Amino acid sequence: MSVLVAGFILALLAVTPLALARPDVHRFKWEVEYQFWSPDCQERPVIAINGRFPGPTIRAKAGDIVHVDLTNKLNTEGVVIHWHGIRQMGTPWADGTAAISQCAINPGESFAYRFVVDKPGTYFYHGHYGMQRSAGLYGALIVDVANGKSEPFHYDGEFDLLLSDWWHKSVHEQEIGLSSIPFRWINEPNSLLINGRGQYGCSLAAGTCKFNGTEQCAPRVLRVFPNKTYRLRIASTTALASLSVAVANHKMTVVEADGNYVQPFEVENLYIYSGESYSVLITTDQDPTKNYWISVGVVGREPNTTQALTLLNYVSVRAAVLPASPPPAAPRWNDYTSMRAFARKIHALPHYSYAPPPARFHRRIALLNTQNKYNGQTKWAINNVSLSLPTTPYLGSLRYNLREAFDATPPPEGFPFDYDIMVPASKTECTVNNGIYLLQLNTTIDVVLQNANTLSANTSEIHPWHLHGHDFWVLGYGDGKFVEGVSDRKFNLKNPPLRNTVVIFPYGWTVLRFVADNPGAWAFHCHIEPHLHMGMGVVLAEGVERVRGIPNEALKCGLTGKMFMDSKRG
Repeated sequence: MSVLVAGFILALLAVTPLALARPDVHRFKWEVEYQFWSPDCQERPVIAINGRFPGPTIRAKAGDIVHVDLTNKLNTEGVVIHWHGIRQMGTPWADGTAAISQCAINPGESFAYRFVVDKPGTYFYHGHYGMQRSAGLYGALIVDVANGKSEPFHYDGEFDLLLSDWWHKSVHEQEIGLSSIPFRWINEPNSLLINGRGQYGCSLAAGTCKFNGTEQCAPRVLRVFPNKTYRLRIASTTALASLSVAVANHKMTVVEADGNYVQPFEVENLYIYSGESYSVLITTDQDPTKNYWISVGVVGREPNTTQALTLLNYVSVRAAVLPASPPPAAPRWNDYTSMRAFARKIHALPHYSYAPPPARFHRRIALLNTQNKYNGQTKWAINNVSLSLPTTPYLGSLRYNLREAFDATPPPEGFPFDYDIMVPASKTECTVNNGIYLLQLNTTIDVVLQNANTLSANTSEIHPWHLHGHDFWVLGYGDGKFVEGVSDRKFNLKNPPLRNTVVIFPYGWTVLRFVADNPGAWAFHCHIEPHLHMGMGVVLAEGVERVRGIPNEALKCGLTGKMFMDSKRG
């Protein structure tokens, strides 16, 4: 047993009860606007918050209240911000999903996000309107343990690593291409960023990047003392890329995933997909007279993007001293065996707040992920339905029983048993719709995510799926088609990890289970930005009739906006 794992178990035994205290309120005033920036040494427009890119880091303790007064200074487009991984218990209108939980905030208008961060962990926030995440609208959100509680591991210091991908082509041009006939793909990112910083056109490893310390693309090094344990909080807000993270000569011990503690295990490469977050522990026990590369590379797609790099900088060495060895190489891009093996190593750590999943489900929904055509456009579809959001947010139309605001016919709950996932669909045309799945409150729901071939032969892609408003248990992964009554035998019902984002591998399936215990309307979608833009998502709703206190500002568009105007006239 490693020292880190032993320390992890001892720390678990020292967890103390939560001290009763009034929650702190963390207040922020944010202005969102475009400005020029050089994330990878090439100047382009980014969406900044208060003149910063990435946006400011929010830090609070579990149980605290976060209050953000957000003003939209984008001259020609709306904006919302989603607090990724925060469940919004009792505040579904603060989830920040345009047309689902709220109306987009129009140019010149403001909206107050106020919510409780109920659980410690590594989170982030990002734009959820159009493809604004691709334009740089994101930042870190760190929730520490509440006063009187401790975590089941020890560390001497910590660093946040917010990972993203970056294009020189504007998001507006990308969006137009995705809807064009013929279809124009966004292509691979020009660069990868660590905390908003990367390098294009020069190489850190070769020493060809020259900085004077003021460049916006200069790497932020991680300065460490020898023989200490550091926590790296790693979150991926990428629009497309799946990533592998490595620290040269240092093994990483995974201890947290999506704000939930996991049984610690050691890795040399951390696989992380868009929407996921992890905490890993490293021990600085290597030669303190050297520096060491931290590398981030693309996996899951044939890479055409240079690794992102920064340094683990031991204090006795100048940061300008580059390692003599090359950076750790990313694993082979299509080594799905290793990716699956990593996913299957993640198990929940039984502790004071973990509960295993219910043994049985009340309802099972199977979601077939396919690439399709619709009137000549290329779409992503779920059970042959591509999602198109309505003008009235679901939260408002359901709460006020405005059923004409969206299609009352729910989407299919499954797909034909004889569908061949290994070849392109024989019928490529899909439908476009805005129907939703209505769930009975407090019931247990299983979702089978089934991957399939795209429109191109012998091609199936990775899809990381993110559920708003809930954590879920990941019951299992499998290859091929999910078979009811057979594939179930592979489920882990003892200690499956709790997550808010999970991947389905090419030609495979993933099954998750959750309890529909959070009244609201919630997005469930592929976290790859262009895939969601092309319709790869569904909407789930439960107990909306119980929701109280929705601010009018959240619903002043579409039919709810008309309803409020009519009530004022009356």
